[in-house]
Amino acid sequence: MLPRTFALLALAGSLAAQQPPAPVQPTNSAPNTYETVAGWAKMPEGRTWGSNSAVGIDKDGVSVWVAERCGANSCIGSTLNPVLKFDASGTLVHSFGAGMVQVPHGLHVDRDGNVWVTDWSSPRGAQNGAVRDTTKGHQVLKFSPDGTLLLALGRPGGAREPAYFWQPNAVTTAPNGDVYVTEGHSDAPTANARILKFDRSGKFLRAWGHRGPGTGQLLQPHALAMDSRGRLFIGDRSNNRILVLDQDFNLLAEWYQFSRPSGIYIDANDMIYVADSESGSVAPSRPEWKRGIRIGSARDGTLTAFIPDPAANPPSTSAAEGVAVDARGNVYGAEVGPRAFMRYVRKP
Repeated sequence: MLPRTFALLALAGSLAAQQPPAPVQPTNSAPNTYETVAGWAKMPEGRTWGSNSAVGIDKDGVSVWVAERCGANSCIGSTLNPVLKFDASGTLVHSFGAGMVQVPHGLHVDRDGNVWVTDWSSPRGAQNGAVRDTTKGHQVLKFSPDGTLLLALGRPGGAREPAYFWQPNAVTTAPNGDVYVTEGHSDAPTANARILKFDRSGKFLRAWGHRGPGTGQLLQPHALAMDSRGRLFIGDRSNNRILVLDQDFNLLAEWYQFSRPSGIYIDANDMIYVADSESGSVAPSRPEWKRGIRIGSARDGTLTAFIPDPAANPPSTSAAEGVAVDARGNVYGAEVGPRAFMRYVRKP
């Protein structure tokens, strides 16, 4: 199926107004060329998976990093390490972050192997009735591979616009070290909805976007990735679209064929993997769209495969919310509602 790419004309250095797109037909028919592997990542004895949406691939190409919410939907009050590294066999080889991350939401591994985690920091699901520490959270944390904290972006405990952050969702880095963060995990009228840019030292450079459904607007920007050309792909979840921008926030295209994006990953071959964990439940006006992981080309947006939601009777949010792909082509889905971590391998 050809992608729905809506290019915008540049006029005097700005973008021309754009009419809303025509209704997009559901893209549920691409073949599932993957087999599901449950239980691949082996947790320590006595520990169970919590909600998780943060997953990335190590610099070695085969180890997998996951930040899970300490057996619940939050690490508040927990002594467990939320950031976990599994080797190529699924064995846990390293962990860190206890007491440092309240509600991990997004994870990115940069070119040097450092692990970036966004702390969404909602008080929901706190362990043993614990109350959120308002001096922590709502930050983006950069860790070395051994767990040393290298950089913290944002005011501890959170800050509203024009300060930052309040419920940051995703983070990625450019080849020159610039850092991009999506912010705003709510559709409420008071919610932030923007992308922020920092230099490699953490100096704030600029912000882009504001709340709404139109051009230059966002509703719950939930995912972030960069392709080999340095283009930014923003999962504009509540607008049911992906925005493609250059690094100066010039809008290049809008893609609707990937449905309601919760997570985005782009591999070295510019294949794009988009996790939709909400269509048909959180978005009841779209029951015809199936949830799962849509796979295609980041170059032109064409779809090639679809991994459907593995749950027969899914909860309100299911399937993968976070997604990553290793150098061997194995796909990993981090699930919030089912509190599960799935591996998908190509069928022989």
